[in-house]
Amino acid sequence: GDASSASYFLAGAAISGGNVTVVGCGSASVQGDVAFASRLAEMGADVEWREDSITVSRKPGTALKGGDFDCLDIPDAAMTLAVAALFAEGKTTIRNVYSWRLKETERMKAIVSELTKLGAVVEEYRDYCVIHPPDALTPGVTVETYDDHRMAMAFSLACVGPKGVPVVIRDPGCTGKTFPGYWDMFEEVAKR
Repeated sequence: GDASSASYFLAGAAISGGNVTVVGCGSASVQGDVAFASRLAEMGADVEWREDSITVSRKPGTALKGGDFDCLDIPDAAMTLAVAALFAEGKTTIRNVYSWRLKETERMKAIVSELTKLGAVVEEYRDYCVIHPPDALTPGVTVETYDDHRMAMAFSLACVGPKGVPVVIRDPGCTGKTFPGYWDMFEEVAKR
């Protein structure tokens, strides 16, 4: 499995309190984005590592907690962490993501803009941002993807769990760049 693509499903379990196992990336993986699961654990999710899989869940009554995260080693998955921060108690700081400014779009500006639409207060700096989650997300927001596949997939998580709200993802087809079956898989996992 692709660890970057796995991040959406792992975060979905952490946000919703569900249980997701991703096979194909685990403790023996050389993919940097497997470290994303460790960030979820720091936020309060339960993470079970096996050589070839990662399982994420969250105990009922245990809230996700914000934190201060160095994401130099996981810049793509850090976008997923930014959306998960919407569901955490307390602020979340995502550091060492200057590379966001050099990707398919200016991801720092995109992340700040779309999180703000959903009700967060976001402080933007050169290579990090601080996300203050809202008490409740703003429903019915149209999320711009900026033709960036990771924006579409990360912000799909805004609808997850008891605090999730309906959103419209503009240009959902941009996920075809790296994950053509994302929306079908997302729908299947969300049903469980």
